[in-house]
Amino acid sequence: MTYTKPLFLSIIFSLITLVIHSQDIQKTSDSLETSEKMSTWQMMKYDGLSIYGGVKNTYTRPLKWKGKDWATFGGIMAGTAILLAVDEPANEYFAEQSEDIPTGVKEVGFRFGKPLLNYGLTTSVYALGLITKNEKIRKTGVLLIASATAGGLLQTVSKTLVGRARPLTGEGNLSFRFYSHEAGYHSFPSGHTILSFTTAHAIAKQFKSPYIKGGIYAIGLLSPVSRLWEGAHWLTDVVLGMAISVVIVDGIDNYLKRTERYAYNHKKNKIKWNLKLGAGQIGIVGSF
Repeated sequence: MTYTKPLFLSIIFSLITLVIHSQDIQKTSDSLETSEKMSTWQMMKYDGLSIYGGVKNTYTRPLKWKGKDWATFGGIMAGTAILLAVDEPANEYFAEQSEDIPTGVKEVGFRFGKPLLNYGLTTSVYALGLITKNEKIRKTGVLLIASATAGGLLQTVSKTLVGRARPLTGEGNLSFRFYSHEAGYHSFPSGHTILSFTTAHAIAKQFKSPYIKGGIYAIGLLSPVSRLWEGAHWLTDVVLGMAISVVIVDGIDNYLKRTERYAYNHKKNKIKWNLKLGAGQIGIVGSF
């Protein structure tokens, strides 16, 4: 079984969840220029600045951290350090399970965390919001792109600087070659995990239903677990990658809210966009 069909279905599921529900959020700033008053080019420029601001916030926010923030950081580091003790047993366990996992499931997990597919999904979400002028979906697209960019840059630099050996090399979980450009020493953190879980967390934040959230997170977890099955990463690589994803997405989401870059006022929307599902068809319908 190839990965094409399940991968396609997982992408469709992610896109569908974005247009199932919309929350009514009151506008908080009279000076905010809404999408109804902006041309497509103006929206793109505005969103581009939002993405830049979100990425910048990710790297500058630690300079403003206070006690609670440092406590959270310390907790993540302490948790990761504790998990070092179970890295090797966990690697053996997941390696044993690998043979029983369908090839298609493994491929979906691997591909979902690849930059090409991930950015294809995030830009598709943004394009949908841009075309429909749906500010909620546009904002979600901005959150996805900014988070993936910030996380992607961080994991790319970290892999080279840390130079941790992958389980596949046969070396221990505490084997490092700092500033290494060898792929076998790019284990920490897991880039697949950061990209896939960043996407899942950013989309899941848009919904209140635990069932919808659960389905989205399940897709997001496929990539991290698949890396453990393949012996490409240690458990700590994956867990820290997930923690980084949550911190980045939440930080950028808070930035967008704090700066009031986006607000939704459905009373002023002339068209309400909804998902239309039927026998052998899928589409988006605008209701006046």
